[in-house]
Amino acid sequence: MSENIEASGWNAIEGAMVKLYNEQEPKHYGTMIPYALGGQDPLDGISVYKACKPLPHWHFVTYGFSELYEKESDNHDFSGFGFELTLRLARDEQEEEPPAWALNLLQNMGRYVFNSGNILAPGDYLDANGPICLGSDTKLTALAFIEDGELPALHTPNGRVEFVQMIGITEDELEAMKTWSTYGLLEACQELLPAHITDLARESMLQVPAIAEAVQKGIDQDGSNTGFLYVDQLSFKPGKKRLLHRSPAELSLGAKQAGTVGKLLRGRLMKGKNLTLSSQDLSVILMPGEESSYEASDKEIRLTLAPEVITELSSLMQPREEVLRLASYHDLMIHIIKTHIKDQD
Repeated sequence: MSENIEASGWNAIEGAMVKLYNEQEPKHYGTMIPYALGGQDPLDGISVYKACKPLPHWHFVTYGFSELYEKESDNHDFSGFGFELTLRLARDEQEEEPPAWALNLLQNMGRYVFNSGNILAPGDYLDANGPICLGSDTKLTALAFIEDGELPALHTPNGRVEFVQMIGITEDELEAMKTWSTYGLLEACQELLPAHITDLARESMLQVPAIAEAVQKGIDQDGSNTGFLYVDQLSFKPGKKRLLHRSPAELSLGAKQAGTVGKLLRGRLMKGKNLTLSSQDLSVILMPGEESSYEASDKEIRLTLAPEVITELSSLMQPREEVLRLASYHDLMIHIIKTHIKDQD
């Protein structure tokens, strides 16, 4: 880094890590060619520290989601995207180098954020569509996000920066977070998941009866905190008047999300809460009401569902390709289509 470049954002992050690890010299992995100049890696760098408590692990911290040098954005409250990612990864005491797959995973998260503009915040989750460590047999196939417990938010000259810790989770843990709460599940698991350290070798926490019971109790009592669900395959065709009848409207969505939507209908609409399904081109807002109806525009569908429709839909929706015709609402048909996943990117 040139001495002539003002690096107040970088220095603020580095200062926070010095407070935590004193004189420990981190292993730092920089980027040769900047992303803006055609480089493959969007993050300017990743530093990795050896941590010993509550058990040996690597502590990764990114440099690049926030504004590291001069202020460029017009938002003076937040620096860049307003966060940096951290990851705590279980480490053998004899291990001297952090695994390369974890560095690649963090850079992949950078590509996701930079390309989509989606900000990662505590409480979020993300399906990785396969093992978070490519080629391994780990059960961890998704990610959750929470505040890093040892790194409070920074107020830098470029704006606020939060440290958001990324945690590897299993498929059924992801489903529990969707249908209940990210924080609820992680709190139920806190004794078995100290410092939210990611361990590729672990099994699902839901295999522990007490945790599974706590999750089910939470779902029954609280419903779901998931008010927004991204659905990559989503479309809506309004019904049309025919000579003697009206054809039903058709809501289409991918099979991968259909089972989750069925559960969220119980956890959201049956609790009096809305649920928004969103793709790049369309938002479908599902709302509870006394009578079923819909309002359609080019970019947004507002679909009100009566209690009997919610009950029927939640029992019928499964992650398989099929057409659902509702006995309780003849003006709506649900088309569950095959989900195509090209790769883990």
